[in-house]
Amino acid sequence: MSASPFEHLFLGGLLGDAEMARFFSVEADVRAMLAFETALARAEAAEGVVPAAAADRIADALAGFEPDLGAMEAGTARDGVVVPDLVRQLRAAVGGEAAGFVHVGATSQDVVDTSLALRLKPALALLGSRLDAVVAALDALLARDGAIEVMGHTRMQAAIPVPASRKIASWRDPLSRHRARLAEVAAGVAILHFGGAAGTLEKLGGKAAGVTRRLAALLHLAPVDRARHSERDGIAELASWLSLVTGSLGKMGQDVALAAQSELGEIRLSGGGGSSAMPHKVNPVAAETLVTLARFNATLLSGMHQSLVHENERSGAAWTLEWMLLPQMAMAAATALRHAEALVAQISFQPAKGGAGPAAAKDASS
Repeated sequence: MSASPFEHLFLGGLLGDAEMARFFSVEADVRAMLAFETALARAEAAEGVVPAAAADRIADALAGFEPDLGAMEAGTARDGVVVPDLVRQLRAAVGGEAAGFVHVGATSQDVVDTSLALRLKPALALLGSRLDAVVAALDALLARDGAIEVMGHTRMQAAIPVPASRKIASWRDPLSRHRARLAEVAAGVAILHFGGAAGTLEKLGGKAAGVTRRLAALLHLAPVDRARHSERDGIAELASWLSLVTGSLGKMGQDVALAAQSELGEIRLSGGGGSSAMPHKVNPVAAETLVTLARFNATLLSGMHQSLVHENERSGAAWTLEWMLLPQMAMAAATALRHAEALVAQISFQPAKGGAGPAAAKDASS
């Protein structure tokens, strides 16, 4: 049994997402950190910082490296970050004189943050493709049911009849806007983090700029003027975007759950969850889950904004807070998009029953 609902044996079926989880696995993190160390040695060799033979030896050793995860766990408990023990293991694996050229000029945050950047690139590509799928499903629903007249509601009261297209557009259009913003959000996190102890790359001297350019190119990340060890606006912007996505999906889920109520019947769902006590019920599980995940991410977003407050050149406290929150927000967004696509496929709009009643005589905006 896991403390995380995303990995829980039971709850994982509802809230988990295996495709997204792989980007935050120990295996993916280690692979990305090894990619950084290998590319660093290559870049430094190209700039004459380390011998070419040492870079070759490092690359060969790291290609088949299997870490001692227990030692890394103990090292993290001791040091607050995994990199010191990882570097110790890497140097032992490389051996000889070449061992001294592992991790030259870098610091722990360079490795951890660049690993995250490498893993966020495919994670955001996955979210983008799922957004496309949900928008396409809504387009199909619009084409089929958009002309059906249903009751519009303002302030939870029946207002005037509206076409179903009005409701569908209020679900679809925000998602399209989020999709359009994704490229900019992704660019803000797909960057190389490389600054050394205090962000100045002082150990590389005049070779710093050249190593940075080469390292960024090898890892397919964007170089920046200086490492953003304590400038976390890109990460916070990503968190905001994740919350916007789940929030917009939550609005759709709330609308669907309300419209599918037995008393209203404005939406019929072809599938749903069963009840242990009332066999006749079809619970709008996917719609409810969208609401839950929207509220979950909205709650975590405040913590991510707290993590913007780094003291001086690096904060262990704010940095660790990111580790706790951001993966969960990405998981929530991936799960929400998966549920949303399935939910849209279950929706059939039903024509409004009768007139709008007394509410039609009132100003719907009051």
